[in-house]
Amino acid sequence: MPKTVWPAAALSAPIPPALVVCGSNEKPNVLTVAWTGILNSEPPMTYISVRETRYSFSLLQETGVFTINFPSSRLARAVDICGVCTGRKVNKIERCGLHPVPASTIDCPVLDDCPLSLECRVVNTVDLGSHTVFMARIEAVDVDPALIDAAGKLHLEKAHLLGYAHGSYYELGRRVGGRGYAVRKKNPHHQDASR
Repeated sequence: MPKTVWPAAALSAPIPPALVVCGSNEKPNVLTVAWTGILNSEPPMTYISVRETRYSFSLLQETGVFTINFPSSRLARAVDICGVCTGRKVNKIERCGLHPVPASTIDCPVLDDCPLSLECRVVNTVDLGSHTVFMARIEAVDVDPALIDAAGKLHLEKAHLLGYAHGSYYELGRRVGGRGYAVRKKNPHHQDASR
């Protein structure tokens, strides 16, 4: 059956509803950004897309640094509040009971409440119309030690990360495969953990 064709629209799913902290350690602000991702691996680069009308926009321009904090599902309410309230009127960090702590490489805090945070330094901005893209180098990654095993391997599946798809929040769930699983030779004595 052929698909129904709609007019072009900003639609992608699922996406990470990240808590982005901007400003400084002394006066931080947090906003929810769903338009983020990876741009490059060497050097590690990421981006966020922000409307010029957002309170955080000028903070991002002034400081040139921000942190991307990936929340667990238990922070869904905070993520929603930080996405619909403005820092012009509400101290969202206090309202949501979030815990900013100094980052290791930049003067902008990470959120201790989130299992994974990226410390970012802006290297370029591009005005695309409704949003400006802040392209940034990832200076450091902050990880909850509970997600790292004795061999130093990261187990992000234990983080219960939050996802966002078409207006709703979801907890990321069942693993269905790993990188390269579709082409890997099967060991008759090994059962696929993705089942």
